[in-house]
Amino acid sequence: MPKLGNPLDRVIAKIKKAERTPENLEPAAETIQANPQSKVYLKALPLRALEDVDAVKREVESGNIVILKVNPLATKSIDDVKKAVSELVEFTQNVGGDIARLGEERVVITPAPIKIWREKTVAPNDALPTAA
Repeated sequence: MPKLGNPLDRVIAKIKKAERTPENLEPAAETIQANPQSKVYLKALPLRALEDVDAVKREVESGNIVILKVNPLATKSIDDVKKAVSELVEFTQNVGGDIARLGEERVVITPAPIKIWREKTVAPNDALPTAA
């Protein structure tokens, strides 16, 4: 697998900045509320083109959690990955959801009622930290 390197580091920094902003603490007024009768799915999707961002948004709007593999698009254009992730960060903030990096080539996006746990301190007894 190709190493995504420094250009992707800027995208990751943008996601981390979004994780720390105060507006993420309170969901937006127009948050997505999944129908209590409906099922929530965890879907793994590849990001092959900028047009795939709309499909990701639809999945999150319908209450699903998306694990997005950015490597397929990153092998074509790092600039397109930056645009896609920036758009998804803004979308996620607007709907009151959450977004975080999972390793070097994946991003997880959740709808409003679901938040991503982030380890704040060093784990005792050499426990393994989560990928978030």
